[in-house]
Amino acid sequence: SFGQELDTDKLNLYFDSLEKHNKFMGSVSLLIGNDIVYNRQTGYSDIESQVRPNDSTQYRIGSISKTFTATLIFHAIDEGKLTLNKSIKKWFPKIKNSKKIKIENLLNHSSGIHNFTNDLTYQGYHTESKSESEMLDIIIKAGSDFDPGSKAAYSNSNYVLLSYILEKIYKKSYSELLNDQIVHKLNLKHTFYGKQINPDNNECFSYMFDEEWKKQPETDMSIPIGAGAIVSTPSDLNLFAKALFNGQLISQNSMEKMKSISSGFGMGVFKMPFQEKTSYGHNGRIDGFSSSFGYFPEEKFGFSLVSNGSNYDNNKIVITLLKCMFKEPFEIPQFIVLTPDQLDKYVGVYSSSEFPLKITISRKGSSLKAQATGQSEIPLEPTAQDEFTFEPAKIEMKFNPLNNEMTLKQGPGNYVLVKE
Repeated sequence: SFGQELDTDKLNLYFDSLEKHNKFMGSVSLLIGNDIVYNRQTGYSDIESQVRPNDSTQYRIGSISKTFTATLIFHAIDEGKLTLNKSIKKWFPKIKNSKKIKIENLLNHSSGIHNFTNDLTYQGYHTESKSESEMLDIIIKAGSDFDPGSKAAYSNSNYVLLSYILEKIYKKSYSELLNDQIVHKLNLKHTFYGKQINPDNNECFSYMFDEEWKKQPETDMSIPIGAGAIVSTPSDLNLFAKALFNGQLISQNSMEKMKSISSGFGMGVFKMPFQEKTSYGHNGRIDGFSSSFGYFPEEKFGFSLVSNGSNYDNNKIVITLLKCMFKEPFEIPQFIVLTPDQLDKYVGVYSSSEFPLKITISRKGSSLKAQATGQSEIPLEPTAQDEFTFEPAKIEMKFNPLNNEMTLKQGPGNYVLVKE
């Protein structure tokens, strides 16, 4: 009955608006108690073939895979096969500081092991298959960024190593462990260890938006393994979260360890507050896919979002879902669409003696672009008359075409640049 009280008509209008303006392609789901009370899909799972998604369409969930991997590790701890203070030296003696690095350090990103996906070389091989020995060579050569336990920094390397440890102690593949200990146990019908994307299996491709949606290359799943190789649906993620946080997969003691936050990191989860309420979950990103899921243990509410194309701030979408779920008012965004003639009046090179870079404003089709000297081009989103933003970097630009000026705001900086 609670679900029936949700303003799902308005929520549908919200997603209609995102879809109409090419802001979001993907699927969302809300869980209240034991029931999935809302599912919605937008966009296409395969643009080239004009295939639209349905409730069963499967998406790469990226780093949400880490929550599954942490669950498998705590299951192994509950079975007495591991301890949090176990050193990784036995398995990876060539990794720097391996004697000092414990399972706990891998789980909460305090190992100091460098994140291999941060390196420019990663883009040169991420679509290629890699063996365990090849991945270990990459991680070993990348070295350490700090002493274990001295601080924390997010590193995919940690969860790649945790995946290999699971395979060694159980003598099974990560895929088999995922199926045996989570998927089959919970009857998750659309969750599995990913391979090459197969649209015939109702899997979707991912896209980035630049004037139009453009298909993205596929990361070979042998690389991220338990750090990012799982495929799922938002409904399955909600069912997984409900089972995990209600004691169906690991012990209560392990659950409390998992939720313990140190330097901003839990063990496979983050604390995700909404006003005075607290959820635990994780975000994910791989190729053009992005995702987010969370569970409120007190209220027994869950939310999941998986996207194969996002041209909008997913956090804003999550907040809207939560406002709807907690029966709070939310707004349907009004997107401004400008004609090429309207955009052309902003085009030019802007500079100021007080600002070290020149800003080139150009028009491509029906969108405005900005490029600072020596930097990559960024898309600008119109927000009001003569005002534009680039949300990822919190950049705001306000133009005054009559005076040939543009005011640039980013953080505390506020600069007036003049068109040359």
